[in-house]
Amino acid sequence: MQYVNLEDLVSYTGIEPVYYPEDVQSRIYTADIIRPGLQMAGYFDWFSFERVQIMGKAETLYFKTLDENVKRERLDKFFSFPIPALIVANDMEVDEIIIYYAKKYKRPVFKSNEKTDKLVNIMINFLEEELADETTLHGVCLEVFGVGVLLRGKSSIGKSEAALELINRGHRLVADDAVIIKRVEGGLKATCPELTRHLMEIRGIGILDIQHLFGVGSIRLEQFVELVVELEEWDENKEYDRIGVDDEFMEILSEKVPMVILPVRPGRNISAIIEIAAKNYRQKQLGYNPLETYNKKFRNMIRK
Repeated sequence: MQYVNLEDLVSYTGIEPVYYPEDVQSRIYTADIIRPGLQMAGYFDWFSFERVQIMGKAETLYFKTLDENVKRERLDKFFSFPIPALIVANDMEVDEIIIYYAKKYKRPVFKSNEKTDKLVNIMINFLEEELADETTLHGVCLEVFGVGVLLRGKSSIGKSEAALELINRGHRLVADDAVIIKRVEGGLKATCPELTRHLMEIRGIGILDIQHLFGVGSIRLEQFVELVVELEEWDENKEYDRIGVDDEFMEILSEKVPMVILPVRPGRNISAIIEIAAKNYRQKQLGYNPLETYNKKFRNMIRK
């Protein structure tokens, strides 16, 4: 099961430790966040203790109104559950009695000056991405006319060379050779391994640093994959789609992504065709399909 170490969340959000036991390794297994207002009111049925707990202004001010004995009873039960951490938001003061029971059960407590809703959104976005399903594919990922394009094909088919020409035309590199893809709420997000970030391998030349060669405008740190372009050697015995009737898809992490198969042979300008494929995809997304226009013209011609 995937998890996020608490220290990674602390490092990303910058929350301030109030009590952080060094001998406790807290792991977070869900991107969901809970505000424990009901628990402070004494209701612990269906308590989602596995989530990060955030007390905002409402929960903190309500807690201050409770009788001292009630506070102790609620906190003792609350911290007896193996919560990953408690965070007090809105720069509210952390009551000493909270720290006492946190130390009793060795549960980490933090505070933040961020507004509660903003802090919740920051944490959910971070945890969703870190806990997302992930796979690594061989290929090249670029942004072409704003479209995330994943170039696929067997080794030495010419993926990197086509990508280099696209970069030279002003498009942007995300990853070469190894493409990390995560399934997040917005779709399939592609990134590059840290080791090969901004780098590209071209046979006969070697390793190229794209950012230094073409400038910062030639690279992207991440991009949603919207179109797969599969390069394959031209097969004289194979029938290739010539009018766009056959819709092809590639399944990545259970998500279907539109795919175009481009046969490669001398004389074909693959980079230009990839540009056209990206433009054609955007055109279809905007509601215009040239095949439908062709069919209408063809039917009108038959009627005449």
